[in-house]
Amino acid sequence: CYMELLQKNEATGATEAKARAAIWANVYSRIRTEFFHATGQQFSSGMKVMVKASVSMHPVYGLSLVITAVDPGYTMGDLLRRRNEMIARMKAEGIYDLNRNLTWENPLLRIAIISAEGAAGYGDFMNQLGANPSNLRFTTRLFPAIMQGERTASSCIAALDAINSEIDHWDCVVIIRGGGATSDLMGFENYDLAANVAQFPIPVIVGIGHERDITILDYVACIRVKTP
Repeated sequence: CYMELLQKNEATGATEAKARAAIWANVYSRIRTEFFHATGQQFSSGMKVMVKASVSMHPVYGLSLVITAVDPGYTMGDLLRRRNEMIARMKAEGIYDLNRNLTWENPLLRIAIISAEGAAGYGDFMNQLGANPSNLRFTTRLFPAIMQGERTASSCIAALDAINSEIDHWDCVVIIRGGGATSDLMGFENYDLAANVAQFPIPVIVGIGHERDITILDYVACIRVKTP
């Protein structure tokens, strides 16, 4: 596993220092497995890590670091720190509880859905609505969004904007993303998306990941449920 370690200025994001690094194959499988079991994440670009390393000097390839251990607790601590900072910011701005405190009609019959078209979680949700034991008739529309990767937040915000433009047609918004690795859900750990959900004028229901999975949206949405 070859990588580049970067130290960035926290205020500007500019790179202040960098070094080439490697984890040799005979230890990589162990480190990767231990890290995934502890954090639910694979190694990825932009992740903060604490490593144990020795310095290697090669006459052709130059100076590099050889990593022999990675502390998963440090990475988890950084994720929780960033989430707590987002929560504190929303509380300071007075928006944290806005969606959570909304009241709603019971039942909610007109449902705007944000999910990926063809996703298993979306299909399960529609099957649950269609087979509901009370024989309720629901009006639904899918507002497609990218639910994994760097474009998750901007795609979901665009879907929320589209719903908001016809807000009188809907009783609630449901954001659906089925299970997967914890790293697949990192796109939801975004302040702008959380702030949009917190300030949305109708109730937002989130069903993201497995029951054990938590994202920043679970804190600000009106209702948090497991899928489907």
